[in-house]
Order: sequence, then C-alpha cells, then structure tokens
Amino acid sequence: MLARHLVKPITHSLFLLFGVLATHAMASDKPNIVIMVADDLGWADVGYHGGNIDTPSLDKLAEEGVRLNRFYTTPICSPTRAALMTGRDPIRLGIAYGVILPWDNIGVNPAEHFMPQSFQAAGYQTAMVGKWHLGHAQMTYHPNERGFEHFYGHLHTEVGFYPPFANIGGKDFQENGVSIDDEGYETYLLADEVSRYIRERDKDKPFLVYMPFIAPHTPLDAPDELKEKYKDIETDLAPARSNQTDSTRRIAKLTLRESARPMYAAVVDAMDQAIGQVLDTLDSEGLTDNTIVLFFSDNGGAAYSVGGADNAPLRGGKGETFEGGIRVVSLMRWPEKLAPAQVFDQIMTVMDVFPTLADAAGIEPLNNFEFDGASLWPSIQNGVVHERDDLIMFASEIPIYGSFKLTAFDDEWKLVQEMEQDQLSTTVTNYLFRISEDPHEYNNLASKHPDIVEEMARAITDWRALYPVSGTRSELIPPPGWRAPKDWATYPRPIDELQETENLGMAPTESILRILDMQHGQRGRLVYSCTKRWWSLGFCITDD
Repeated sequence: MLARHLVKPITHSLFLLFGVLATHAMASDKPNIVIMVADDLGWADVGYHGGNIDTPSLDKLAEEGVRLNRFYTTPICSPTRAALMTGRDPIRLGIAYGVILPWDNIGVNPAEHFMPQSFQAAGYQTAMVGKWHLGHAQMTYHPNERGFEHFYGHLHTEVGFYPPFANIGGKDFQENGVSIDDEGYETYLLADEVSRYIRERDKDKPFLVYMPFIAPHTPLDAPDELKEKYKDIETDLAPARSNQTDSTRRIAKLTLRESARPMYAAVVDAMDQAIGQVLDTLDSEGLTDNTIVLFFSDNGGAAYSVGGADNAPLRGGKGETFEGGIRVVSLMRWPEKLAPAQVFDQIMTVMDVFPTLADAAGIEPLNNFEFDGASLWPSIQNGVVHERDDLIMFASEIPIYGSFKLTAFDDEWKLVQEMEQDQLSTTVTNYLFRISEDPHEYNNLASKHPDIVEEMARAITDWRALYPVSGTRSELIPPPGWRAPKDWATYPRPIDELQETENLGMAPTESILRILDMQHGQRGRLVYSCTKRWWSLGFCITDD
C-alpha cells in the first residue's frame, strides 16, 4: 500500500525533472542575442579601420567575428530604428524624412509587429536599455508595449551624458514607465544595467537585449580622464566632399570655434569601454559562445563641425545619402557558428536584421505585414550569394525643410539626388556612381548615362509616393505655444484613456478615404501601408 502511494510523487518528480531538463535544453539550443547600436559613429572612427580613437572592444569583435563591410542604414536616427524593429521600409511607416521630435504625436503604427515580440513569443526574455526614439505620445508606442519586458533608458535623443538627463527641459530617464534618478555617466549606466540584467536573468530562457547608445550623439560630454586623453588628437580631418558637411567645418574654422573632435573621441572611447564591459559579462557568465552580438551605427558619422565624426574615405555624413551617411560600421559575432576574422562584402541593410536574426535563432517571425528586408543568415554563415530584385532606397530631409537627400542603389549603380524645393520651383542635382567600381563616389557619371538616371529617378519618385502624408518632416520647432512636460515618463497617454479603434481622420468613411488617397497621386498616401504597386491602378492596394 505504501509503495502504491509513492508511485505518484516519484512519477510527478520525474516529469518535473524532465521538464526542467527540456527547458534547459531549449535555453541552450537558442542563442542569446545582444544588439548594440551606436548613435552617429563615423566610418573611420574605429581601430580596425585605422582610426586614431582607441576601440579595443570593437576591434575584438572584428577579430572574433564578421565585419559586415557593406551594411547600410537610413541617413538619420528614427527611420533606422523603425526599420530595425519591423524589418520594413521606413517610407511605408511614415518615419523616413525626419526623426520623431519631442512635439510630434507620431510613432510606429501599433499594427506593425516588432522584432522582440517574435522573440518573446518564442520563449525569450527581452530587454531594452538605452535610447528609444520611436514614439512617446501614447503608451501604444512605448517599448514595454512593443515586446520589451524590461525598459531602462530614454524615450528621446539628446538627453545629455550626465544628470538630469533631460530633453528640452523635461526629465527623460525611466525604468518601465517610472522616472528614476540614477547618477553617473550615461554610457556607463547603460553598461551597468545590461550587465546586471544578464547576470540576474532567468537562466532557463534565452534573452534578447537591445542596447542603443546615445553615444556619440551631440551634445557631447565625457569623463575628465578621457577629455584629457584626447585633448591633443588631430582635428584636421579629410574633406567629406559634400557641401552640407564641409561648409559647416569651414564656418567653424573661420569663426575660430573649438573643434568637436577631441570630445567626440572621448565619447567614442567611453562607448567602447561600455561595450567591453558587456562582453566581459558574457564571458564571466559562460555565454559568449552561444550569444549573437550585433553592432552597428544608426547612420553615418555626424561629420559636420559640431559632430566631430570622420567617415573618410567615404563621402558625406549623417543626413546625406552619399556612402558616408548610410554605409556604417557593423560587426557580428557568434563563436559557436561563425568563424573569426571574416569580411562579409555583400550588401546588407538594417531592414534585413529582423529576418536574419530570426532565421539564425530558428524562430518564426510573426510579422503581419510583409518584410521589406530578407534573411542574410545563409549568406553570412555559408557565403551563399543573396540576390536582390529591388533597388534599395533611403531618404532624409534633415535639417532644412524642403531640402531632400535621396538615393537608390544596387550592387552596380547608385543614384544620389539632392532636391531643393522652393515655393515656386524644385531643383534636382543628380549624382550617378558605378558604386561597384567607385565605392568612395569620386566620379559622377550622370551626364554619361542619362537613361540610367531617368530609370532610377522614376523608381525613387514611385517609392516616395508610398509615404504617409502625415509622416515625419524636418520640423525643427514645435507648434506655436507648445510646452514640454516636466517629466517625459508621465507624458505617454495611457492605453485605457484611448479609444479602442484608430481614427480615419477627416474622411467620414473608409471608401471616401480611398478615393481621397487616389486623388493624392504621387504626393503621398492616406491609406496606410501600400504593399503593391498601387500606381499601376491609380490607387493604394493593401494586403487587407
């Protein structure tokens, strides 16, 4: 009788044991993922590119992993982050021409599926530590509502590197929606938090950590010892070969302004130290071999005078669609799967990151709109050639309203358009490069190949017509009379205070909305997310 009573507890214990072992097996099978994003890092500002700033941690990743040598982002911040989170083209999202400014109500449409949501559904722990910049007006845009179980950081950019971490006077530092008062140097605080999170993780589950630095974005500041270290660094940089960037440098010299380069170098050095701390934490926790570490900059370096970055020999910089504005430093390390010291020379974009990481981790992406990116994991791991059928296109309107920087490119050709819209005229300057032979964009072939210019320009025009008319623009000042909150953590409107359905706007019905959309033609879209060539029929077609 006693033996019969013992059967159930023992059997139950065995089932529990097998369940625990199975969970451990799942955790060990799936790689952990750490995505680190710099803010405005220059192409030439890493040691392994011959830079004169100490970056031993990034150099270590280059030695132990794969250099993603032709990794492309958008020219500015918010669009890159939107593309990273969704795998989608920011032109569809309404976040392409400008960043999300404090007085903007816009964010990424809650109907869009975010990368951490897929990983969370696959059993991952998810955390974001750093700068968000993807919407702050409603809780529907907040990191905790977009798949991140844990959020420590800032909703905005330009909060400074020391307390009070404020944006236009409003405090902006929180943990999961609650203001915090942690003291110290911002870059180091992020490293401390990521390290803490990794050490205190649930060891039965894999994790995805997104670590977007503010560094080395302006306003620049750094610890005193690093300021001292770089006070005599060379400040006479090679020309960027773009008017927007070089003109700011000339003006700074003429007005005898102090170079931003020494402080910029100190900020980059501090960021590299923070990266090293996280890598050391992975080592000490025995996680290095089965952790994918991906690093890239959100756009090219801010090479204008107050930015301090250097993108040479690439042309141009942040805000521009020359290579210096969109081809960025990027590295991937996964010792268990990737041989060290490789150089990957195929084109990869920020839109490819979500599908690539999902493929590498063996999880199902749950996106409900079609990806504009694709998985390059077979190419990175095994050298399979990734065939691209469509042109890659990016845009920026920063900083001058009506001054657009546009590009379309593939493996062979690249068209850069500088478009100036005045009240009664539009001026377009075309630069055509055979980018396969001229990666540094010295030879403008536009006059020799007008047919190629025309074809690629038409593609850009059609692509721009997808942009929601209410999307971001270069609006550098708030609406008249607008005031910032005292604390940004209190600013997002709670979900329970919002109506249950989205609003159609001025159109009283969806059918009228589609008629109005058709009437807009190439000016932009009222109907969200055109996924097919609506212009072939004269109106927007969607998957719904």
